[in-house]
Amino acid sequence: MNWIKPDWPAPGHIHAAVTLRSGGVSTGGFSSLNPADHVHDDSGHVAANRQIIRRMLDLPAEPIWLQQVHGIRVVKADQADGLETADASYTDRSGVVCAVLTADCLPVLFCGDRGRVIAAAHAGWRGLLAGILGETLNTLNCAEVLVWLGPAIGPEHFEVGDELRNAFTDANPAFATAFRHLRPGKWLADIYRLARISLGNLGVERIYGGDFCTVADAGRFYSYRRDGLTTGRMASLIWSD
Repeated sequence: MNWIKPDWPAPGHIHAAVTLRSGGVSTGGFSSLNPADHVHDDSGHVAANRQIIRRMLDLPAEPIWLQQVHGIRVVKADQADGLETADASYTDRSGVVCAVLTADCLPVLFCGDRGRVIAAAHAGWRGLLAGILGETLNTLNCAEVLVWLGPAIGPEHFEVGDELRNAFTDANPAFATAFRHLRPGKWLADIYRLARISLGNLGVERIYGGDFCTVADAGRFYSYRRDGLTTGRMASLIWSD
């Protein structure tokens, strides 16, 4: 298959997927299923890839694509006005597809109150530190929630400096457990651990996924850190019947 199906106990009417880099028409560093229109891929290829994704996943509608900026704005997908500048979207309506695009940043899917409401969030380190997960949860306003962590940079490849580590540990000393010392001034960060700590502090207990590495798996995943500017994005999508 050219996509990953999340392994989580979401209700049967909830559907989710993460596209892989195979099965599309883009060429070169964008090969091949790149749905991102902001990475300088051929616009015709991007449009064709989006149609391929819609057909292969049998989506009920075109996904609500966002202009992601590493912020904390959350929009209601079924009320989106054009290309919204936001890093998460949610809906309580069936047939609406929430989506985020990533290539090392962490995609996070939410299913609240037995599928009454769903969301997709883009959580790179900037978004995690700023509070995108908490903002999404506050917007959902759920009594209970399931969360799935999709493909992101793994803990063996996310090298950061003292400044970034200190920003997290200053915000919450518990974040220190997500960093492993590499050499003077350098650390390996576990973005999945950072997300789990953030979600745990917000009262979320049912967290799934978090066992991928976009950098290490070049056959399945795009990676900005590995390949630089000439690379595509995976789409993480969630919708309901």
